[in-house]
Amino acid sequence: MNKSFKLSSLLAFAFITGCATQAINTFQPFQAEPIDLNSPTTKYTQKTDNLYVIVDASGSSGEAFEGAAYSMNTEPTKLAVEKEILIRMSKTIPDISLNAGIRSFGFGPCTGYKRSKLNLPLSNYSKSSFASGVDDIACSGGGSPMHSSIDLAGDDLASTTGTIALLVVSDGHQLDKSPIPAIKDLQAKYGDRLCVYSVWVGNEKDADGRFLLQKMSDSVGCGFGVTATDVASSKNMHIFVERLLFDKSKIVAAPGPLDSDGDGVPDKDDKCPDTPKGAIVGSDGCWAYHGVFFDFDSDAIKPEYHGMFQNAVKVLNENPNITVEIEGHTDSIGPAEYNLQLSKRRAEAVKNYLVEQGIDPARITTVGLGETVPVADNNTEEGRAKNRRVDFEITSR
Repeated sequence: MNKSFKLSSLLAFAFITGCATQAINTFQPFQAEPIDLNSPTTKYTQKTDNLYVIVDASGSSGEAFEGAAYSMNTEPTKLAVEKEILIRMSKTIPDISLNAGIRSFGFGPCTGYKRSKLNLPLSNYSKSSFASGVDDIACSGGGSPMHSSIDLAGDDLASTTGTIALLVVSDGHQLDKSPIPAIKDLQAKYGDRLCVYSVWVGNEKDADGRFLLQKMSDSVGCGFGVTATDVASSKNMHIFVERLLFDKSKIVAAPGPLDSDGDGVPDKDDKCPDTPKGAIVGSDGCWAYHGVFFDFDSDAIKPEYHGMFQNAVKVLNENPNITVEIEGHTDSIGPAEYNLQLSKRRAEAVKNYLVEQGIDPARITTVGLGETVPVADNNTEEGRAKNRRVDFEITSR
């Protein structure tokens, strides 16, 4: 009898105050998707300086949340889901300079028998302090005086500078009175510094609350609303935090130097600006094959250079109207007259190779220039290798 009386008294107290402690819920694992503020392709500009969160801790938030997006094996309360969303949001927020505060609304011991409780005074944001503020929302109960928290926000934000994101996390259902006038008063005080956002944590029967939360954003012309399901995944929470805190724009790479013929040499350095597409070129942009070695006193093309000259075959086949002059060059080792004659023979050898590959001989003329037109220093082995070359000069198209 005595035990029955005590139980009845406890239930009566819970009914009168509208307060209920929250069951422990097991949520699905969450791994935050980081926001890369140093992305080489995206520029992030922080648009929010102050994040002020209003959380629904009224009696209706003690109801079970019917969506399956969060819980592993239980049906959590709406309040538990609200708190989980805020923790996930905090895990996703990157390391930035930000002020944050949390206030809840309801009535009963959960809010100190007031219609609103300041769970985290507005202060420099840190993940640990924000989590403590969320944990301070211990239970739910009473009516839904959201408007009271919005009214009190005006004073909580009085010392702030910069932009303000007011984030409301609620089912928006069965509110004591419309929050729109309070939102309008807040806008009158903070002007275009204020944007209003919301996360609707409701069930199908609470659908009217979703539209009311969106109307709050619409009434100030800045902000947006999402649902709890919308932000359940790591990727979608990432997108939500981006939209809440940042403006994004693509980083467009500065255009490189103009290269009209696409040979990899900028026009300003290109001595041969009409090189056919695909042709091998030197640092001056001219169609040339450097480092060509022949045996001593020989004009026979070594097999290892056949692949090099296949490029010339390919370019000439792809441009059947082009005629060329093949210029043979040598380094400065040996007598100048000898080098002149050797360069002529080697230019002819390259022509013969191209003709053997099916190129019309009428399209090709040759000339030997010996050591007279170096493109590099003949005093170094590297320079001499660059000077032992065959150039292709276009004579008509």
